[in-house]
Amino acid sequence: MGDARMTAAKLLMRVANGGAYSNILLDHTFDAGDLSQRDKAFAAALFYGVAERQLTLDYVIKQNSSLPFAKLDKNAVVVLRMGLYQLLYMPSVPESAAVNESVKLCKRLRLYHAVGFVNGFLRGFIRKGKQINLDGLDDADRLSVEYSCPKRLTEKWTAEYGADNARKILEASLGAPPVFARVNTLKVSEQELCDILKKDGVKAEVFKKLSGCIRLEKTGDIEKTRAFKDGLFHIQDVSSQLCCLTLRPIVNETVIDICAAPGGKSFTMAELMGNNGRVISMDLYEQRVNLIAQGAERLGLRIVEPRVNNAVCYNGDLPQADRVLCDVPCSCLGTIRRKPEIKYKEEDVSELPRLQRAILEISARYVKAGGTLVYSTCTLSRAENEDVAEDFARTHDDFAPIVQPLPYPDADNSSMRTVFPEKDGGDGFFTAAFRRVK
Repeated sequence: MGDARMTAAKLLMRVANGGAYSNILLDHTFDAGDLSQRDKAFAAALFYGVAERQLTLDYVIKQNSSLPFAKLDKNAVVVLRMGLYQLLYMPSVPESAAVNESVKLCKRLRLYHAVGFVNGFLRGFIRKGKQINLDGLDDADRLSVEYSCPKRLTEKWTAEYGADNARKILEASLGAPPVFARVNTLKVSEQELCDILKKDGVKAEVFKKLSGCIRLEKTGDIEKTRAFKDGLFHIQDVSSQLCCLTLRPIVNETVIDICAAPGGKSFTMAELMGNNGRVISMDLYEQRVNLIAQGAERLGLRIVEPRVNNAVCYNGDLPQADRVLCDVPCSCLGTIRRKPEIKYKEEDVSELPRLQRAILEISARYVKAGGTLVYSTCTLSRAENEDVAEDFARTHDDFAPIVQPLPYPDADNSSMRTVFPEKDGGDGFFTAAFRRVK
């Protein structure tokens, strides 16, 4: 497992130094490397685990270190986090291995000055019973340490959604996220697809809560499977699928997907339409539009029309549409379990609602009288969700909020719908539905 630990360490150091999103880094590293499947699985578990538990691990370091945290070598801290994570959250790793491999890792990374400190720290933590002391913390701080989430977010979610929903969000943010796929029902049924995937070693089962959806495990390199190459499915989270069902496109309609790349929602909507009608699928960058085109071709969705388009500028060449999906750029707080580093970045997102309102304003101009407009995000933030939707409704008497019932258990029947992330369900998501009345 030495190479797996080295791989995880290098990736964690890149993320710590402002590298790309964790999932992108990991995919690129695995594509370029030659780790065995077993080592890939271990590296991925260690990499994602340390990333998502970073705040908790740093709390333990600060509580047990004789040196101030700020003075510790940043790369040595990465090794220490990895050792602690193995001790606390990977019971299959013997304590001796967690310590000894951390020491070896220091040497391989030429962190010779940190060898004694890392060795002594980890052995001392074991002697103390590997306890995390939460005494004296208030509720927000306790949640922050327990779920490794910054206090600003635990306070925000508690204030905006209540204590129960806040804990639900936090619980779902940890652990391996579920992987879902949308079945290309133009070609295959849910059960038929599961049977085909199983022959390629992919564990797949019908997701009974939602028609046309399956859940995947042990996916491996799923893009190499026969089912993927034959266009029998595309990867899409349940909440994203529900967003498409909120728009409710039907046969022979014209649909515009404003911010579409990489195309998952456009593909699902084209399938819901029976591949009859038009789905104009747009994005700002040509490279991302090419991804839409490639996906539509693989799935055999001839009604998807990929186009380069700037969402904040009105395009007079576009037709008036029966339905418009306005899925805007957002802070992505509903997808933390897939990109755990998001929660640690204290980026200024105060300008996002302004951009979101601007895109929504332009999107509304493409909706024909009697048509449907859906505003959506994959975040959990009232400023980006309810506030934007309510502001739009207040300033547009030509649009009326509408309820779009969903074929999903316990779905909230209101015009504005927040889907909270679930351990075995979808990511956090928000939709607001409107009809153009004049």
